[in-house]
Formats: sequence, structure tokens, C-alpha cells
Amino acid sequence: MKKIIILFFLFLIQQVIYAQKEQYAFFMKTWNFLKYYHPDLASGKVDADSLFLANIEKVDEKSDANSIIKQLSGKLSNPISHSLVIDEAKEALTVNQNFDWYKKNKMLTAEGKTILSTIFEHRYIGKVLKEKQYELSKKEQLPLPFRLLILAKIQGSIDYLFPHKYLMDKNFEVFFTDLVGQAISSPSRKDFEIILAKAISKMEDSHAFKFYDQLNYKNEILHRFYYAPFDYQVFNDHLLITHLIFPEICSNAQIVVGDRITEINGKSIKQIINEKRELLSVSNLENLLYHLSDYQRNMIWPDDVQQKDFKILHTQNNKAEHTKITFINPTDQQQTSVISAYLTEKISLKQQHKLVHNDIAYFKINDVFSLTDNIADDKFDSHMDTIFKEASSKKAIVFDMRGYPNWGGFVFHYIYKYFSPRENYFGKYYEPNLKNMGTYIPISYKVYGHYYPKIENKTVNPYKGKVFIIVNPETLSMSEWNTMNLQNIFPQAITIGQQTAGADGDTVEIQLPAGYSLVFTGNGIFYYDNTQTQKVGIRINELIKYTDDDIIQNRDLEFEHILKAIK
Repeated sequence: MKKIIILFFLFLIQQVIYAQKEQYAFFMKTWNFLKYYHPDLASGKVDADSLFLANIEKVDEKSDANSIIKQLSGKLSNPISHSLVIDEAKEALTVNQNFDWYKKNKMLTAEGKTILSTIFEHRYIGKVLKEKQYELSKKEQLPLPFRLLILAKIQGSIDYLFPHKYLMDKNFEVFFTDLVGQAISSPSRKDFEIILAKAISKMEDSHAFKFYDQLNYKNEILHRFYYAPFDYQVFNDHLLITHLIFPEICSNAQIVVGDRITEINGKSIKQIINEKRELLSVSNLENLLYHLSDYQRNMIWPDDVQQKDFKILHTQNNKAEHTKITFINPTDQQQTSVISAYLTEKISLKQQHKLVHNDIAYFKINDVFSLTDNIADDKFDSHMDTIFKEASSKKAIVFDMRGYPNWGGFVFHYIYKYFSPRENYFGKYYEPNLKNMGTYIPISYKVYGHYYPKIENKTVNPYKGKVFIIVNPETLSMSEWNTMNLQNIFPQAITIGQQTAGADGDTVEIQLPAGYSLVFTGNGIFYYDNTQTQKVGIRINELIKYTDDDIIQNRDLEFEHILKAIK
């Protein structure tokens, strides 16, 4: 009987929390609407955070949508004193703007709907204000009002500042409301940070991937404490052993290069990948596998147990068996120094990896600035012209875009200056519409600075040879933008490789309370014919897939493809 009473009491508590999460979620939705549209809040005349913190604790299970609207809007001036906005931008991206949450809300009276509609019709026009910062503990659990404020700012960022919200899960609002309920009862800062990671992951934006690094408990949440005694590559259903960093440890576990790990401590690799995807924001699966394969990030493990039980498919006899292996404790300085030396050599070899051939001009996008070493500023133009003139004498030009540009002007200015037609409209670029936040407007094609620079007396030197553009998940943001540019400058170009990061455009950074910072894609980037690039990535003519054997042999299939093509 006593057990039944306790269970009934817990059930009542859960019902109260469920009711409160619905009301809190509506409060946050309303507050964000006012924050971005009401002239008092959007202009900074009234501090939005103060309004939130002063009223959030007044919300309880008895609150309803109408009382919440009056509670928040009643503190503000009548928006009718501001002029009505009537000039809408042409070709605006408006798909994200959806007010059904209040217009079709059966619990909301006509009066409540009118209040919000009037605010929107007389909305503020101007730049988004910077977020306030707060000095709060990095480890201790945050007070509930601040937990909810952080979630509200994430919700507002998605609703009003993320141009690709329309690509997110259609059930995000329900998912977010459930997270609000979890935040109410989260017992620790670690638990709350898991909630934050889950919220950001739903953006599915590779620009937001590094949010995990903002988490104070990232090592515990992502199980990053112990390191494997071997290097690896993550595939959809297995980990491929690519190098033995500690041969003796691996030998004791009967692990050799080429073996496949299919389970870790009873969890399949597919299951682990899905669990990681719930905590990390990535635009596509290829980008996630790329990050999970990064030994230094150390994110693929399902727990913090130092000794792992692997189910392994041995490469030598194709036999599956279980084996136990002890991971490296980073507090062991001697073993850590071995790992450090290995990673240093690995990075060095990657930097040296280039395509060298007498008939090919090769440009590596993350190393192009080295072309300007010891060149005086007044000699830049003639120096680059000389380089491109020589490149034009080759059978093929290769642009290796597997990395982030270390010189923004290489493609945008100098490649354009030498090779491109005078007008180079290679995509469509949408920026936030300050007259109607939550929608986005295309930058005029007459505006220089986004598509091509204005160069007086520009000459054109069209190249008739073969052009190859190499891409993979490292091709992110500016690298994707530059690739689109190159594809347009060289119509004959063949783009080869793997799916790119799928996160193009400038980023927006939103400061959140307690020292968190949310960075995500802030502009909408499309091809000139409106083809999607977000999540999808850059157009690829020939998709190249690597097998386990290709990885083990350190083959570069893209290089091999190019060399074969120019024979």
C-alpha cells in the first residue's frame, strides 16, 4: 500500500511538471515573439531578459495562454504608435515564418490573438541587439529561470535567426517542449547540458557542431576520457583499425591493422552513431562520421569504462570474436607523449600530402597563402598572374578543397580576376530581413562583395584544359562557397569526392547565459537555380567511396582518378 501511495505521488508530480512544461513553452514562444517584434524590446528600450526573469517564475500549471500574453505584453507600450510596415521584399524566403502556434490556438481568445497580430503589424525594423552576458557558475546547476532563459534563447535563435529551420524535424516544437520538461526537473548541471546538446543537435547544422566544446561536462557526456591504443576510421557499421599506436597493447588483445570493430561493450556501431547524433549538430551523416573518426576529438566511445569489450571481425580469417582491451589513461604522461608524437606526425603527413605532376597545376585550398611568401604587396597581382599563366599551360588544373581556405582572396579575387567572365553570379545569397525578422531576402546581384570584386580594366583568360575540384566532409562553409564559385568559373570542371559538410554562408554567434555561445549558419545559400546546399552539400559529378582496403593502403582515390583522366 505504501508503495502504491509513493507511485501515485510521483505520478501527480509528473502531471504537474507536464502541465508546467506546456505553459513554460508557450511563455518562451510568446517572449521570443515580443523580443524580435515589439518596438520596446527589439529596440532595447525595455530589457528583454529582465522581462523574462521577472515573469517566468509567475508561470504555473494554472496559467493559460491568454494570461501569459497579457502578463508579458502588459508591461510594454502600445505598438500602434509605430507606423505600419507595408513594403515586403520580393523573392523573400518566408517558409520559416509560421504563426499557427497562436493564430490556430484554440485555447487563445480573439483578444489574445489580436494583441500579437497588432504587434507584428507594427513591428520594429532594425538590427538585432547583442545578448546580455551573465557571470554564473560553470559547474553548479543553474537556477531554473536561467535554465529556461537559455532554452528560450535557443528557441528564438532557431525561429528568427536560422534560415534553414524549414529543414529541421517537423516535430521539433514537441521535442523542444519535452526538453523544457526535462530542464525543469534536471538534477544537475551535467543533465542540463545533455538537454542543451540535444536541442542544438536538432538544428542539424555543421556550423553548430562545435557547441559541444562549450559544455563544461563534455568529456563525461561524450565519453571522451580514455583514448584507444590504436587509430581508426568510423564507417556506418564498423570501426576500421588503421594504425597501432601501442602495438603491445593491441597484440595482447589480438588486434591488427585492418580488423573491424562491430560492437563496443554490447552496443553496435550503428547504435553508438545514432546516440552521438542526438548530441552533436551535423548537417549530414558523412560529416558526423568524419568527426567521429577524428582520434583527437575522441568521441566514438559509448561509455567511460577503461577496459572495453569489442566484437571484432578479423581481417586475416574473416572470423568474428570478442576481445577485451585496456584504453589509455590521459593522466599517464608517458603514454600521452606517445599519442602526442603520433598525432604530430599524422598532421605533418597530411599537410605534406599533395598532387605533384608535370602536366597538372595543383592548388590546395588550406595552403594557398604560401604562394605569396616573400612577395611585396605591390607585386601581388603580377606574381599571381604569373602563377596562373603557368597553370594555364598545363593539361589540367586541380583545386583540392578538402580543408578550410587559409586565404579568402585566392578564389574570390585572384582566380576571378584572371580566369572568370566579368559577371560571376554563381549562387543565391539570402540575408536576414531586418524589416521582418524570421524571413530572409536575397542580396541584389548588383551588390559587389558577395559574388565578385569590382576590378577596373579586368581581362579574361579562359582556360580550356581539364579542371578537377576535390571535395569531402572537410569542405565546409567558405570552402563550399569557393567551390560553387570555381564550378561557375570553370564550366568544364569535374567535382569529385564525398559529400561536403552542408553548411554554407556566414555564421551568427549568439551569447547565452552561463558562458555558452551558439554559432550556426546565418545566411541562406543556394545554387543559382535554387538548388539546396544546406545539409545536401556541394554538387558532385563523381562520388568516390573508399573501401577498408583503400584506407589501409593510404590511397587517394581522387588523385588516382585525376591521373588516369589526363593520360
